[in-house]
Amino acid sequence: MSAEVIRLKPTRPCPICGKPSTQAHYPFCSGRCQDVDLNRWLSGAYVIPAKDEPEAEDGESEVPSASEEDDET
Repeated sequence: MSAEVIRLKPTRPCPICGKPSTQAHYPFCSGRCQDVDLNRWLSGAYVIPAKDEPEAEDGESEVPSASEEDDET
């Protein structure tokens, strides 16, 4: 019978308050800090920037649609 190995995550500062993180709430120090982070994502305080694709000139699309491909053959 072998013992079960539990890998512990390294302790690091909580991204919300700076206290040491706990295993149960990693990478946060508590459930409260987890909730604060979730609220920031849901309220739009954190935003992942998106790169808009440039529009083709003359209203033509860069990728031909399925109907355009059929017309060419």
